[in-house]
Amino acid sequence: MIDLIKKGMLAAVGAAVVTKEQAQGLLNEFVEKGKITAGEAQEMATKIADSGKAEFEKAKKELSGRIDELLQGGVVATRAEIEALEKRVAALEKAAKKAD
Repeated sequence: MIDLIKKGMLAAVGAAVVTKEQAQGLLNEFVEKGKITAGEAQEMATKIADSGKAEFEKAKKELSGRIDELLQGGVVATRAEIEALEKRVAALEKAAKKAD
């Protein structure tokens, strides 16, 4: 469940990242109108893509950190914690049956 939430949130962040090709396509319109040169468009597209990647990585690390904080803070039980509790309950039920 947590992995699904984590993946969904990361996908949402990733959807906001602009690829170099997308930026290049938009900048080509400016080149066609003579507002910038092809070299400037290429340079801008690279900068935009690099900036987008950096922002994505920053957001990804921050999001992962916050999810880990939630898990460690006891807000949500991890699979390992649930399995440990299930084993403990089973052992207690077994001991209770023997006591009867």
